Amino acid sequence: MRKYGLIGYPLGHSFSKSFFTEKFRKEKIKDVVYLNFPLEKIEDFKALCSSDPEIRGFNVTIPYKESIIKHLDALSEGAREVQAVNTICYCKKTKQSALIGHNTDVDGFRKSLEESIKEKPKQAIILGTGGSSKAVSFVLRDMDVKIIRVSSSMKEGSISYGELSKEIIEGSQLIVNTTPLGMFPNIDDSPDIPYEYLNNRHLLFDLVYNPKDTLFMKKGKEQGAQVVNGYQMLVYQAEASWAIWNRK
Repeated sequence: MRKYGLIGYPLGHSFSKSFFTEKFRKEKIKDVVYLNFPLEKIEDFKALCSSDPEIRGFNVTIPYKESIIKHLDALSEGAREVQAVNTICYCKKTKQSALIGHNTDVDGFRKSLEESIKEKPKQAIILGTGGSSKAVSFVLRDMDVKIIRVSSSMKEGSISYGELSKEIIEGSQLIVNTTPLGMFPNIDDSPDIPYEYLNNRHLLFDLVYNPKDTLFMKKGKEQGAQVVNGYQMLVYQAEASWAIWNRK
């Protein structure tokens, strides 16, 4: 029985487990299972890897997309550039094994964004500075979009939420929420931005997928903005993970 799974903490409502379980059923993929592996600390990862010889790969979610790197043997070119990992291939050889980190968030965000925009934005605001934000930043830089990163912890290269002025909001056609704010069960939360400056020229892209319409999205729609949630991005990144795990 091949085993794949999701590591992160907490994992109460996992997209990945439900997605892959349904995928295996619909496509009649046998002798494979997808599990949740909630890890309270990332240091437990290596013990998990050695606990079951049937484990073949993992997805990685909050809060370990960056801290997982030091526990891997190598990174793909994309993961190395982004410096964040959301997919791990457990490559086993005769007397050796190698844990290789990949980043399929890049693939997922790029495809979902391209389907959602009519023309490339000139400037984008990225809310949050975690592992998912790095994938978003990578895609937007590759598209030659100017980026303004916003952090609640005043990280280098970012501005605070209080610095989001009318000029910045109106000059940014795309605003991407990469934080977990608004995710179920905390559906009454939303990023603290000046929504009153939004209009019908804005696209609000929320990486949160549950609930379908987050408070961030609802506040945007009230101002006439187009909104997109993170569901399709997750589908694309999951399919990319499956392709990596099944390379010949």
